[in-house]
Amino acid sequence: MNERLKAVGTINQIPTEHPSQEKSSHSKTFGQNVFGKIQINQNLPKKIAVNWLAAMDGCEAIDRNHLDLIADALKKWAVGKGATHYSHWFQPLTGRCSEKHNSFLAWKGASGTPIEELDARQLLQGETDASSLPNGGLRKTAAGRGYTIWDPTTPAFLWENADGITLCIPALFLSWTGEALDSKIPLLRSEQKLSKVVCRLLKMSGKPAKRVFSTLGPEQEYFLIDRSFFNLRPDLVLSGRTVFGARPVKGQQMEDHYFATIDPRVLAFMRDFEEAARLLAIPIATHHNEVAPAQYETAPLYERTPLAADHNLLLMEIMRQKAAQHHLACLFHEKPFAGINGSGKHCNWSLAADTGLNLLEPKENSFSFLVLLTAILRAVYQHAALLRASIGSAQNDWRIGGFEAPPSILSVYLGEPLENVVRQIIHGRKNTIDSKRLIELNLSNILPIHADDADRNRTSFFAFNHNRFEFRAVGSSQNVAWPMSILNTIVADSLQLILDEIEDGLSRHGGEELLAAALPILRKHLKESENIIFSGDNYTPEWQQEAANRSLPNFSKSFHSFAVLRDPKTQRVFQGVLSADELNGRQEVLYEQYAKVMDIDCQLMIELFHTQILPAALRYQKKWAKSISRIIDLEIPEGKQRQHLSLLSEQINDAMGAIDDLELNLKKAQGLGWEALARVFCELILPRMEKARKSVDLLENQVDDLLWPLPKYREMLFLR
Repeated sequence: MNERLKAVGTINQIPTEHPSQEKSSHSKTFGQNVFGKIQINQNLPKKIAVNWLAAMDGCEAIDRNHLDLIADALKKWAVGKGATHYSHWFQPLTGRCSEKHNSFLAWKGASGTPIEELDARQLLQGETDASSLPNGGLRKTAAGRGYTIWDPTTPAFLWENADGITLCIPALFLSWTGEALDSKIPLLRSEQKLSKVVCRLLKMSGKPAKRVFSTLGPEQEYFLIDRSFFNLRPDLVLSGRTVFGARPVKGQQMEDHYFATIDPRVLAFMRDFEEAARLLAIPIATHHNEVAPAQYETAPLYERTPLAADHNLLLMEIMRQKAAQHHLACLFHEKPFAGINGSGKHCNWSLAADTGLNLLEPKENSFSFLVLLTAILRAVYQHAALLRASIGSAQNDWRIGGFEAPPSILSVYLGEPLENVVRQIIHGRKNTIDSKRLIELNLSNILPIHADDADRNRTSFFAFNHNRFEFRAVGSSQNVAWPMSILNTIVADSLQLILDEIEDGLSRHGGEELLAAALPILRKHLKESENIIFSGDNYTPEWQQEAANRSLPNFSKSFHSFAVLRDPKTQRVFQGVLSADELNGRQEVLYEQYAKVMDIDCQLMIELFHTQILPAALRYQKKWAKSISRIIDLEIPEGKQRQHLSLLSEQINDAMGAIDDLELNLKKAQGLGWEALARVFCELILPRMEKARKSVDLLENQVDDLLWPLPKYREMLFLR
């Protein structure tokens, strides 16, 4: 019996590990391992606490004279909870978080008495190697110094792992010469830029606020499979996706997994990671089965975007670790399994003021809402290619346009009532908006309910939903900080332009009503952006043609969208957020990551074929040949058997030829720069990868099941 079949046989022998049965309300355990607002007020003098909380809100900087007391308070709190180390926790351009643990241990005085210590310098600044993390050419290999700087906007937290408890201090990562080398710096800068211009709008409309911030609720999709199967699939271990795998007879066509009863083993895992998340103040709100078999989703309450981005990274790390404890593997790749739905991270984005207003709540079609809506539509229309690049990766390309995710054409869905308002402004025609309608089931004991103003459009790249926009194209493995930085930045730029025009109009037409002065300007920008609005089915071939007629960009492969980062228009928009050099560096990182991911997938295909799949296919071929030889000796007709052997041999030859062609072209690509190499993978090697996969997957459905070495889709997706 091969290792795959042994793994199948042990599935039902794995006990379900249930979380602790101790009962306590979620609110009581929430944030116990975080040095948040309550801990700040309890452990620091009022003056220092007020200063830190203001810095956390982005209103002022930390007073340097407070650093020693803050550091000491953090150390005492952490050590009191069992921490032995501290670390700056930061987000390099790898898509994941990084940390470097340092002991609290220090010597006191000349006697050398051991003590625990965290001083101002250690809190504020750390040092790491900036050349060994992605930098896009901003740093030379020999020039490796980089810095981490404490980010007081996200609370410090305790991370418990096999090595004990570590105090994690959220930090920013930059080069020795000051270039941003992380995902957090541009996000914070974009928030600052957005706040300034939206506050200007609110002041103009008579609703002044001191600060505005974007809010985010990222819905996280993922797959769970048994860890024994995961360990037997080198492609899942090294790449996160199956480079080979025939579709099972049953996939998701029965539509019986979505919102179905959750398997007890999976539910135990969910409850376990949610409890760990609550201790870190990550506000998990929902969990459920997703559309594809073995696919699930978790979603949080809304938070300020930088904090939501941090929490999402932490949540994914918690989920990976808790899955291992339950003998499961948690897969965040956008398309781990071909032929069924992939995974996204639907980013629900809105704008809020420190006064409590949700600025994307379209109550009474207020002036500020209409101006913001116009700015958002203009931003998306003018920078559609940039938004496509923001979610671009080799991994997400397997998912985008796959009928479980939006297509690569960027459009905006507004819903009928809001679209009617926009059309009315553009064309000056009257449209009636139906009041909330009742849904009546004609059952005497069931109350009627109010329908929402508009339906949801799950095929749209960027869809308005009640009081927020849902950016559906973000990939499940992605750090949301990058796409949110771009969204914030382009909206701030468009809003700035529109407000300049409105103020200019008011100065030229003194005494005119604000909305009356603004309407011609809003009409102009809405008319220019009208082509981006689409309410229909984005999956249809007709939309592909209509989008082309509207001159909307369509980057089916992410590689072709990355060039927009060097566009002068992009570099102008990013002033104050990222310099031209920093943008160029990020473009280089995108090319590099694209090429490296594709290279790993190619090499996995070649290795798996030669070391596991081909030997199994040849053993099966040999069995058939021996069988036919024996039949001939017994003078039994063997025509059908010969046909089967001939077909099998032809399929083996086709697969060998496809893999040889892939290997040859992979060797030819060596030595190219990252952009050239990414282009070769996108345009030359990718079609050969798809051809090789098709040939090998045909073999899987022919070779004796007892000989096939790799766990099959039916096992990974359906066995718990």
